[in-house]
Amino acid sequence: MQQSSEKKRLAVITGTRAEYGLLRPVIFKLLKSDKIIPLVIVTGAHLSAQYGQTVGEIEADGVPIAARIDILRFGDGPLALPDTVAYTIREFARWFEAERPDGVLVLGDRYEIFAAAQAAAMMGVPIAHISGGDVTLGAADDYYRHCITKMASLHFPSCEEYARRVIRMGEDPRRVFNVGGLGDENIRTMPKLTRAELAGSIDFDLERPFGLVTFHPETAACAPPAAVQMDSLLAAMEDVHAETGLRYVVTKANADAGGADINARIDAWAAGHAGYAAAYTSLGVRRYLSAMQYAAVVAGNSSSGVVETPTFGVPAVNIGARQAGRIVCPNVLCCPAQREAIAQALRTALTPEFAAQARRTVSPYNGGDTSGRIVAVLEKALFCPELTAPKGFYDGN
Repeated sequence: MQQSSEKKRLAVITGTRAEYGLLRPVIFKLLKSDKIIPLVIVTGAHLSAQYGQTVGEIEADGVPIAARIDILRFGDGPLALPDTVAYTIREFARWFEAERPDGVLVLGDRYEIFAAAQAAAMMGVPIAHISGGDVTLGAADDYYRHCITKMASLHFPSCEEYARRVIRMGEDPRRVFNVGGLGDENIRTMPKLTRAELAGSIDFDLERPFGLVTFHPETAACAPPAAVQMDSLLAAMEDVHAETGLRYVVTKANADAGGADINARIDAWAAGHAGYAAAYTSLGVRRYLSAMQYAAVVAGNSSSGVVETPTFGVPAVNIGARQAGRIVCPNVLCCPAQREAIAQALRTALTPEFAAQARRTVSPYNGGDTSGRIVAVLEKALFCPELTAPKGFYDGN
């Protein structure tokens, strides 16, 4: 076994509950590695009381936290996002300068991850990127993701189609590893709560059919106001409850611009419909996946509705354009963010015929031991001097 002084130090950055849920098995395997010391940096919504102070979930897992970088301090005005990105770049650059890690591991496409990756690139710290190559036309995340791809030296896309897209962006195929989806791995390997345990944990009756609902703002420049879309979704949920008795477990929006407006509406609506709906800032990964397993339908515009429901074979309704461009499996119905369109999609998803179709779905994201494959690549790559060499542009020749 290598001595501790010979290990490589890898910064692992997480800013949201969903992202940590995906990174969790990777972090656990890194903590057991005899070649890498993971330095977990917690930022973004994890440190905000408004978004559930979800750093507590990381602490409850016993994961050592190397740094807490609080970036949500600029409010919700038109300059809040650029101010946050600029501040995040500065704070992470200072951390990289002080700590000099051998690499940084990031997942996804959010603005805080884009900013942290930009700081790493400017400080000469090699970047490994999970979930590049996706397309989400309804969110600003789309170009953040592709920017991170161009800054990264190692790529871990979740399926073959996305791996080919990363290569078409000029990335060397020798540095692109189709490892499968971490969400798919979580579903296959994480012990779930029983229905009764979940009901007791969230204090909500789950014996009758329920929908699991998560709706985030669409952040593309041309997107309709988030509050208007949320009002349409809530009205459709009322319509479908009146017809079918469907109940709702609602998880709140993330820290994107417009998220606070959505959450205020969710709180007010859930309080007025407590007989058949309940809202939660965060369920945590185990409760969330358990709820997905038992749900009659998953609805909203979270990536989990498109990426993770195929593994369960549960019906899903994907609303609006936030996830436009992702692979859509046969268990997913897409509809515009309009009251009647949402209600009709929910009605269809609840039919026995569609439920049977959903159960036959085969996920394109099954890579087996995805987290283990990521760690195995990192254990080799971080010791390779070429990782810090300037990147070329791969043009297929």
